[in-house]
Amino acid sequence: MGELSLDGSLQPIKGVLPIAINAREEGFKGIILPKQNTREAAIVNNLDVYGVENIREVIDFFNEGTPLEKTVLDTRKEFQDKINSFPFDFSEVKGQETAKRAMEVAAAGGHNIILIGPPGSGKTMLAKRVPSILPPLTLKEALETTKIHSVAGKMGTETSLMTVRPFRSPHHTISDVALVGGGSYPQPGEISLAHNGVLFLDEMPEFKRTVLEVMRQPLEDREVTISRARFTVNYPSSFMLVASMNPSPSGYFPDDPNNTSSVFEMQRYMNKLSGPLLDRIDIHVEVQKVEFEQLAEKRKGEKSEDIRKRVLIAREIQNERYKDLSISYNAQIGSRELEKFCELDDTSFNLIKMAMEKLNLSARAYDRILKVARTIADLEESEKILSHHVSEAIQYRSLDREFWNV
Repeated sequence: MGELSLDGSLQPIKGVLPIAINAREEGFKGIILPKQNTREAAIVNNLDVYGVENIREVIDFFNEGTPLEKTVLDTRKEFQDKINSFPFDFSEVKGQETAKRAMEVAAAGGHNIILIGPPGSGKTMLAKRVPSILPPLTLKEALETTKIHSVAGKMGTETSLMTVRPFRSPHHTISDVALVGGGSYPQPGEISLAHNGVLFLDEMPEFKRTVLEVMRQPLEDREVTISRARFTVNYPSSFMLVASMNPSPSGYFPDDPNNTSSVFEMQRYMNKLSGPLLDRIDIHVEVQKVEFEQLAEKRKGEKSEDIRKRVLIAREIQNERYKDLSISYNAQIGSRELEKFCELDDTSFNLIKMAMEKLNLSARAYDRILKVARTIADLEESEKILSHHVSEAIQYRSLDREFWNV
């Protein structure tokens, strides 16, 4: 397989990993590829992979038996060596303890999260560090993720296997097709490239409403279906959504004296995010501006490695709890499972009832609060959901409060 230039040289192609897997399944002994593609194909065991630079080498190989150099790769060693390599760490973030805690809860339960705060408060900085606290990819997930990036032509020539969870951050001018995938020969979109990782939508209200609305079905089904006249393609899209937004068009919270946005402007700004879309985001957290004292502090914050250990313990508890069901973590709980796994004692029940009435929380917030409270309890390795778990979960429903609907 390869792309042949007029001068006889071979150019790299897309989708080498799925091609190599299919070749092995169909009983082929080996595969000859452009040299830039060999590391990617060498992931597949029991298949000889040869890299060539010119068509002449291939002709000589078949006609005269001129040997080709075989590419050998220790997939498991490469995977293990790079699995804990991250460019960013939470210890670099000054202050923002509440937001960090919310990120930990989101990672532990697989919850989607939106960060609300003024420009420069560190929303993007926090989002970029989410992959460093998520559970490491399994080898199966790594192969699945690599396949998608291979088909999309996003694999570098030096890369063989994706070892860390992807982090995709599309610009707000992105089109519907670029986000969900498509084209005459359907290619994966950003939501599929974020499969098993994080999709970060910076300044979410700036995205076209149609673009945001097409995400609703993939967020629910965790896959996207692209239909054409002659065939249909399914691409997986199981990702964690991390979004950010300013509290108002002027960039300040409604009760901030610097806020110059009128009530009408604020309502129009908030209406860019539809109820059904917000319904799929479990955690809303306010990110306040960092004070100078915190910025000047030389003491480093908690490392991502330490946060990740707690996240892993919580995920193991969830895996054990849902081992007989088709779900893996708390964010996937349906209404039927809520009754079984999220029972409340009288104190917790009265607390959530009072919150619904006094903070004017919407009806859809109830399920979300229970799911997040279940995750907080798992982080504390508590079998039962207690009142302080519920009270923390209530704090993560900022956009449901009457405060925003001024």
